[in-house]
Amino acid sequence: MRDITAEAGVNLASVNYHFGSKDALLFQIFHKRASELNRERARMLHAAHDRHAGAPPVREILEALFAPPLRWSEPGNPRQVSMQFIIRARAEGTAEMREALQHDVSHLERFAEALIAARPDLAPETVYWRLHFCLGLVHNSRPAEFERLNHLSGGLTAVADGPALLTRMLDFAEAGFLR
Repeated sequence: MRDITAEAGVNLASVNYHFGSKDALLFQIFHKRASELNRERARMLHAAHDRHAGAPPVREILEALFAPPLRWSEPGNPRQVSMQFIIRARAEGTAEMREALQHDVSHLERFAEALIAARPDLAPETVYWRLHFCLGLVHNSRPAEFERLNHLSGGLTAVADGPALLTRMLDFAEAGFLR
């Protein structure tokens, strides 16, 4: 908190004055960045709907879900720290952050609806489960996991660039919706 208030050029007591507590400040940061990320995803999904007369293919729906957090995670991206913070909040966030992650699924509903429309032959329950597994791809796509995979593969899986990683993720996830 001292680093944050020093960077902002304000008194440490101002956190409590304006936010009520350190946890409340952290939640506001989390909420702002998660909302920004989800707006970017929604814009991409909307653009896919426009390109395909309201019926985007599975791959483009998944790209709208995957691409923004991958872009944010790339080294040098100004949102890289924000993405690390959001990921860390899943495991170590405040009670309010965990509550939001658990129950605020409105941003995911549009992806579920689009996937159900793209695969009307699948039972909605199946689509929801597959979406859940796709979210696991996003949540485990972070540098520490890539280092682990690279070690496991004996150096065969070094992540060279974000677009190549996105293609691999899309290939895998799209295959999960084809059958």
